[in-house]
Amino acid sequence: MGSANRDGSDETFTVLVTGFAPFKRDYPVNPSWEIARSLPDWLHPLRAKAPRLPSSSHPQHSPLTSFPPTTTTSSSSTSPHPSTTTSPGNVPPRPAPPLPAVRILTHPSPIRVTYATVRDLVPRLWDLDGTTHPGRPGIDAVIHIGMAGPRLFYSIERRGHRDGYCMPDVDGLLPEGGTVGREGKGDGEGKRLVPGELETDFDIEDVLGRWRGYAPSHMDLRISEDAGHYLCDFIYFSSLAHLCKAGERRRVLFLHVPSDASAHNIALGRELVLQLIRSVVESEMLRKGTADKEASGSGS
Repeated sequence: MGSANRDGSDETFTVLVTGFAPFKRDYPVNPSWEIARSLPDWLHPLRAKAPRLPSSSHPQHSPLTSFPPTTTTSSSSTSPHPSTTTSPGNVPPRPAPPLPAVRILTHPSPIRVTYATVRDLVPRLWDLDGTTHPGRPGIDAVIHIGMAGPRLFYSIERRGHRDGYCMPDVDGLLPEGGTVGREGKGDGEGKRLVPGELETDFDIEDVLGRWRGYAPSHMDLRISEDAGHYLCDFIYFSSLAHLCKAGERRRVLFLHVPSDASAHNIALGRELVLQLIRSVVESEMLRKGTADKEASGSGS
C-alpha cells in the first residue's frame, strides 16, 4: 500500500481527497471544500480514538453517536431521485479484516470549476510515476467531493461520462468537443481505449452498505447513476480514464454533498466523509484478503 506507517510499519492505506471552489452566485461557499479541508491527517481507529463509535464487526447495527445533533428536515430528504437508487446496501456487509493505518491527504486548495484546470490537474493528483510529488506516499484511493444543489441527500457516483459536457465553466468555456477526450485510442504506447462511460472498481454496493451502517439511521445515503455532466462528472471521468489508460484499478469515488454550507452541515459532512473513507478501506481490505486467499489456494 501507500507508505510507511507512523509507527514505522509498512502498511498504510493512503486516501487523497479533493473539493471544489465556489462556482455559483447563490452559493458563495462550496461545502465540498469546507468538508475536505476539515478532515484530519489520519482516520482515527474506532476503539482507540472514538470509544463511542461501533466496536462490532457488523457496523450496520451500530450507528455512530459522534455526529452533530439531528436537526429538523423536511420530508423531501427521502424523496425519490431519478438518478439514484436506494435498494443496494441493505444487505449487511461481511465483517471486515483489521484495518491498516489510514492516512488522509487533502489537496491543498479548492479546485477551480474549469475544465482546463481539471484536465491539467488530474494526472498530477495521481502522480503514477512519482515525478510530480517525489516522496509523497502512493495513492491507494481518491475521493472527489462536489456540491449537488439544494437537495438533502448524499450520493456516491457509480460512473463518469466522457461526452455531453454542454454547460460552460466559471470562465464561460466548454471542453473541446464537449468531451473529456478520446486520447489514447489505438496508439502504440500502451494507452487503452477510453469508452463513453467508466465505472469505479470499488464494490460500490458493499461500500454503501458499510457507510449506511456507520451513519445515523435517518441519513439518506444513496448510489447515483448520473454524476451530472458538469465539472463533478468531468473530474470523476478524468480520474477513472487516467487509471484506465494506465492499466490500473479504478480506485476512485465521487461523493455529491448537499449545498448547505452551515457549520452544522459541514460538521455532519466531515463525519460522513470519514465514515465513507472507513467503508472504502474496509471493502478494499476485504477484497484484497479474498484475492490473496484465492491466489494462495491456486498455488498450492
